[in-house]
Amino acid sequence: MIDYSASFSIGDQLNVGSKGDSKLGYIFSLSYKTDYKYYDDVAYGSYQKYEDADVYEMRYATVQNGQMGEQNVLIGLLGGLAYKNNYNKVRMTVMRLQNGESRAAQFNIKNDGAAVGQSGYIAQSDNLEYNQRSLTNLLINGKHTLQDSGWEIDWRISPTYSTSDDPDLRKTAFTEQPGGRQLFSAGAGGNPSRIWRELTEINATARLDISKDYQFNDQKAQIKFGTSHTYKMRDYEILFFDIQFANTQSWPDADISKVLDPSNLYPNRPNGIYYQSGNPNPNPNEYSSNVNSSAFYVSNELYPFARLKTILGLRAENFVQRHTGRDQAFARGSSDGNNLDNSEVLNSLDLFPTANLIFEMTDNQNLRAAFARTIARPSFKELSYAQILDPISNIIFNGGLYPYLPDWDGQLTETYINNYDLRWELFMEQGQNVSASVFYKQFNDPIEIVRIPQALTSTEIQPRNVGDAQLYGLEFEFNQNLKMLSPLLQNLNLNGNITLVKSEVEMTETEFNSRKNQERTGENIQNTRAMAGQSPYVINGGLVYGDPETGLDAGLFYNVKGPTLLIVGTGILPDVYQAPLHSLNLSINKKFGEEKRTSVDFKVSNILGQEELSYFESYKAANQTEERRSPGRSFSIGLSHKF
Repeated sequence: MIDYSASFSIGDQLNVGSKGDSKLGYIFSLSYKTDYKYYDDVAYGSYQKYEDADVYEMRYATVQNGQMGEQNVLIGLLGGLAYKNNYNKVRMTVMRLQNGESRAAQFNIKNDGAAVGQSGYIAQSDNLEYNQRSLTNLLINGKHTLQDSGWEIDWRISPTYSTSDDPDLRKTAFTEQPGGRQLFSAGAGGNPSRIWRELTEINATARLDISKDYQFNDQKAQIKFGTSHTYKMRDYEILFFDIQFANTQSWPDADISKVLDPSNLYPNRPNGIYYQSGNPNPNPNEYSSNVNSSAFYVSNELYPFARLKTILGLRAENFVQRHTGRDQAFARGSSDGNNLDNSEVLNSLDLFPTANLIFEMTDNQNLRAAFARTIARPSFKELSYAQILDPISNIIFNGGLYPYLPDWDGQLTETYINNYDLRWELFMEQGQNVSASVFYKQFNDPIEIVRIPQALTSTEIQPRNVGDAQLYGLEFEFNQNLKMLSPLLQNLNLNGNITLVKSEVEMTETEFNSRKNQERTGENIQNTRAMAGQSPYVINGGLVYGDPETGLDAGLFYNVKGPTLLIVGTGILPDVYQAPLHSLNLSINKKFGEEKRTSVDFKVSNILGQEELSYFESYKAANQTEERRSPGRSFSIGLSHKF
């Protein structure tokens, strides 16, 4: 069906108080949006290298081809109040977002029994999914100026409650038998399955910032310091059930809508269907995690010399993450299993310095140098034992706590990053600017998604710390009005930025040896590779027209990212890359009336009709599809009016 959306918002500011010098403001908005997507050619694949080093091409383990349809509905509600006078401002906002997504898919599945770990079969799969998510946020914020002292206090308290539920994900796959007969086979297409997933999370943050303006060397300076505390808590559970058969199967027409007809249920014959739980007690796919993070910072902004602006800062942070959960072995009763009961999985006290030097070469020209130490921590899902199945692609995500010896000890930890930047920038009239940058980053224990080499009968991935990494690059950015070419082009602006990056990860000994053992003839594998998730180049461009007199605004925008490593391959399992997507979009807005209160929007997305593609890559082999879908082109028109 056609996509559609509607929104309404209202707000105002009222004079209050005996002198009328205080103001009370309010805002309220309501929005609704629904969109449909249909993909008539969706493909998923899993490929392997041949054991023979002289064979370059890859062979498939499993390929899926089919169609998929989605409906997505989003409702948003926002309300807020604010009070302010000459020295104080207090505001409160409440936001609620509710989202529901329905998805149905049909696939033809082909599995190669000659591939390592595969049984060989052909199946037809039907999938039904529904996901419901919600987010509720409250923000209470105050800003206070202590009259003529120069001190300003900013405080905020913001709790958030969010949920994500997958009630009854259903997958039904008939496996073809010799002679054209169809039935359910646990070792092939699988028995019909049903999955329930439930996630709830609380995120509460309190923060206090204090600043003061002062004079240093007869120029404006500012000192800031503050403290914050964040508490996060997540509960997550997966319940899995599949159908078993007490009697011989018989499906004359292989109609999935008739699988659970009463005539097929136990104790009736044939089939004799009954449900079987796939949830051991305790459940390894159930966990509870929490984080307490306390921080304090101080920074100072001043001019030690006439044209040198300096911003120095230091942040101290104490981070403690605890986890309750267990692995599959413990759930099965093994003494070698792992079980955590509100146990610390991360505990660190860190200092994060930052320094920015801005040399004002001229009144409109700066040279900036910056250093910052930052951190990237694993998420709740990554720092768990949970196994999470994507029922469409059949990819299984394994939490990083789960050990796969000798490759991985289950000790997932944070990534420390040192960032260095040097930037030249030139500012011109009407918002025009030009800048050029060089940057360098060092990564200690970066986290990447790795294909699990021990899992050959299924497609399983896991977040792991890999070898230390570094990247360096160049960036050029500009925003230029085209009236320099002709006065007729005074309302036309060209803007864009280009980023070139070279990234390098030093492989662990395990990864290097795994790759060397599967080296192709003529291939010379080194002990470094590109970082996962890091594109070698990014290009953004825009041609924008704006005429306030006629109320016409239009823009043509382009974006592309270079091929990016998504999943790190090991052994016979090749690397997975994200292919470049050349995104070209058009937006036109026209305002009408004397006061320009009515406007019409027209948009076209993905003008080039590009498909979303990720692929397997191996030395001298043709790339093979890991996932492919074509979103097509979308056209939209909108009408708005301001009263």
